[in-house]
Amino acid sequence: MASTNLSSLSSSSTINLHQHQHLHKAPLLKPFQSPNLTTPNSFQSVSFIPTKNPINISCKSRNPISDFASDDHLTHSVQIYDDDVDDKLREECGVVGIYGDPEASRLCYLALHALQHRGQEGAGIVTVNENILKSITGVGLVSEVFNESKLNQLPGDSAIGHVRYSTAGSSMLKNVQPFVAGYRFGSVGVAHNGNLVNYRSLRAKLEENGSIFNTSSDTEVVLHLIAISKARPFLLRIVNACEQLEGAYSMVFVTEDKLVAVRDPHGFRPLVMGRRSNGAYVFASETCALDLIEATYEREVNPGEVIVIDKDGIQTLCLMPHFEPKSCIFEHIYFSQPNSIVFGRSVYKSRKEFGEILATEAPVDCDVVIAVPDSGVVAALGYAAKAGVPFEQGLIRSHYVGRTFIEPSQRIRDFGVKLKLAPVKAVIEGKRVVVVDDSIVRGTTSSKIVRLLKEAGAKEVHMRIASPPMVASCYYGVDTPSSEELISNRLSTEEIRKYIGSDSLAFLPFDSLKNLLKEDSSSFCYACFTGKYPVEPPSMEVKVKKVGDFVDDGVSGTLKTIEEGWVQVPRDQTATKV
Repeated sequence: MASTNLSSLSSSSTINLHQHQHLHKAPLLKPFQSPNLTTPNSFQSVSFIPTKNPINISCKSRNPISDFASDDHLTHSVQIYDDDVDDKLREECGVVGIYGDPEASRLCYLALHALQHRGQEGAGIVTVNENILKSITGVGLVSEVFNESKLNQLPGDSAIGHVRYSTAGSSMLKNVQPFVAGYRFGSVGVAHNGNLVNYRSLRAKLEENGSIFNTSSDTEVVLHLIAISKARPFLLRIVNACEQLEGAYSMVFVTEDKLVAVRDPHGFRPLVMGRRSNGAYVFASETCALDLIEATYEREVNPGEVIVIDKDGIQTLCLMPHFEPKSCIFEHIYFSQPNSIVFGRSVYKSRKEFGEILATEAPVDCDVVIAVPDSGVVAALGYAAKAGVPFEQGLIRSHYVGRTFIEPSQRIRDFGVKLKLAPVKAVIEGKRVVVVDDSIVRGTTSSKIVRLLKEAGAKEVHMRIASPPMVASCYYGVDTPSSEELISNRLSTEEIRKYIGSDSLAFLPFDSLKNLLKEDSSSFCYACFTGKYPVEPPSMEVKVKKVGDFVDDGVSGTLKTIEEGWVQVPRDQTATKV
């Protein structure tokens, strides 16, 4: 019987997690056994909370909650949220993996900086040195968690890293990745992005067989499944675990001698591979991370692909049969950086074309085009260029305000929005203004932006949204409210216009979006616009997760045998550039 030792992630201590036989087999008949690790000291963990004690002011949870309640709150921290401040979707996290570079931890640190937009509330790095996995994780920005001293504690030429976005009610520190576990054949670290739709059922089965969970993250389920797998070698343990997962993930694993990158068969979340000039391999959620550390983008990790790198070179396995790719369209609408190539397409080009479509299909007489920074800027540039109207910086965003602030005792109308966005009267006053944003979620922020602009003297305010109306929740690693909270699910476009107070309102037409993508249109997931899910949750009452608690994972599909289910590519294969 396998036994796992999982880092507590909230201190340097460890806790033993008992693993049982494969889920597909009958329940255990023999009594629960005590752990007997052959490598109990094969990893070290250091975790911490920044010394400052933030107080987050707000009002309610932004995401449906699973049956698994969160654990204790952080000391000296109030974790509640304000819809007025944060009426945006959030990508759950970003991952990095590096193999074969003596500066692995520092390169990982820099790459995480480039992915900071994907998660701002937790960060961690795991390195391998002399067959020991060492982990440092913490709550806060990458620059708050790591400094020169901490990076000096992470030697080695292999590393994985993670930035995380979490939520109200979660015990944040223990859920910060990467996670590290020791089991009877060694140690493994994992960082991943996405969401398991069958997390609850998997966890319930594991707990019935005696497994003990230390976090509320679905990432931990993957570690349990690896530990109880009977497959050999380690790579096939990952395959065996992935057979049982449903949903979305992009994951990077590190062991004493290997780096493994995995992407689910639908390819919901992005994952790319690059090489540095010294031959080091780099995996990251976006190409902007490769650019920062001077790694050349080679290709995407294909949907359903497992890439293994060790001292003998690179080996890839491809899950068969292939599902039709269903990549998240919101990576191009909002999540990814404009300078990234995601799913083989330039994010900047996509957003500019979204704006051009709006100008063509929803024109309006106006004097100036402005954007809701930062995600609306490129679409606004496209709109302005197509319409032949000047683009101006009519809203200034404060880059020094996070989600932690103390609200004034005297109520200030639209305080949260004013804290982040300030109108420029010289641009707006007396003008007919088109304001471009990436999406409307609840409509609370949009209504306040319209009011700010009119109070600043705008003669007319016309809202243009560079995505179709959002009518359904995401189950694949994105923080979305319940469908009932989505304003487009309840109101027509005209009713939304009246609610937010704009003079006109237009969304990016769904058919025009698909026409823009041409032959690639069928390879994207549009569930948030249609309510049609590529991987249906087991019960529609299961509302994804509490944001950030259940981050990452997922694979759908059955593997009969390794020979039937996978295609093996010889080692040292040269990756094809795309």
